[in-house]
Amino acid sequence: MAKKGRVFSGARPTGRQHLGNYLGAIKNYVALQDDYDCVYCIVDLHALTTAEDTRDLRQNTYEMALDWLAAGIRPADSIMFIQSQVPQVTELHLLLSMVTPLGKLTDLPTFKEKVRQQPDNVNYGLVGYPVLMTADIVLYKTDVVPVGVDQAPHIEFAREIVRSFNYRFQTKALIEPQMKNTEVPKVLGIDGKEKMSKSLNNHIELAATPEETRQRVMQMVTDPARIKRTDPGNPDVCNVFSLHKIFSSPEEVAMIDRDCRSAALGCVDCKKLLIKNLNKYFEPFRAKRAEIAQQPDQVWDILHDGAERARALAEQTMQEVREAVQLPV
Repeated sequence: MAKKGRVFSGARPTGRQHLGNYLGAIKNYVALQDDYDCVYCIVDLHALTTAEDTRDLRQNTYEMALDWLAAGIRPADSIMFIQSQVPQVTELHLLLSMVTPLGKLTDLPTFKEKVRQQPDNVNYGLVGYPVLMTADIVLYKTDVVPVGVDQAPHIEFAREIVRSFNYRFQTKALIEPQMKNTEVPKVLGIDGKEKMSKSLNNHIELAATPEETRQRVMQMVTDPARIKRTDPGNPDVCNVFSLHKIFSSPEEVAMIDRDCRSAALGCVDCKKLLIKNLNKYFEPFRAKRAEIAQQPDQVWDILHDGAERARALAEQTMQEVREAVQLPV
């Protein structure tokens, strides 16, 4: 079957992945492989814009790759690689920076937010982050970038940079990427307040053991207004119920919705059912992850092979770019 085009997506190496990563990106990565030529990148250079300690960078890269493979990324069909192993991306980043106004970069809401988060580390890389992101995307002649609604401005800015470059150098070397809006559920952490995040320690790892999963789920905040077991609950405000809607059967979801409201079902039993269903859902993933982890060199081989294939695509693009800019060859 003919593919619909090329997809690119990248993620920072954050180590072992959690439910938020899976539902927000990885699950979609796997599904897109059936219809698109997919290029998936672990963006370690991007991570340097906020990282003050890089001692765990390699291990985090390995753990993320392991989770992607266990979840169903197929190296034979998709290109999966590490950003820094394709040096053409930094070359294109530099050339794109020549057509990107500084004022637009510093006006971006994402930059302002990062400045608030790390006022003592406002580095050049942080300012140029969107330009490097654009280079990531267009280097591989990407047709489609899957994004949530909140990320749409990033892709539109990338399209502006491409238009500026193509106009300045009178070329069609770079393709304006199209957005593919994805339904990204908002996954709250076990505190029921903040988005699931390792930095907040409110996450549930995909590779957690059944017992570790049990412990984390039992810590989850439910309906804050439900004090006693006999109090009726409100599933609409319960984070445990939000995960049931994803990992439990329609019949179970209907039962929980009904019995929670009538106090026929308590929060502890509701959590126990979620624990059972989470562990059942991720059992094949965990078995495959453990199998792949027996041969760690194989993971690095996959990443190195992916980088070689990515470099071949990147060099084709850069030859067109260098010619457009009239750089000596």
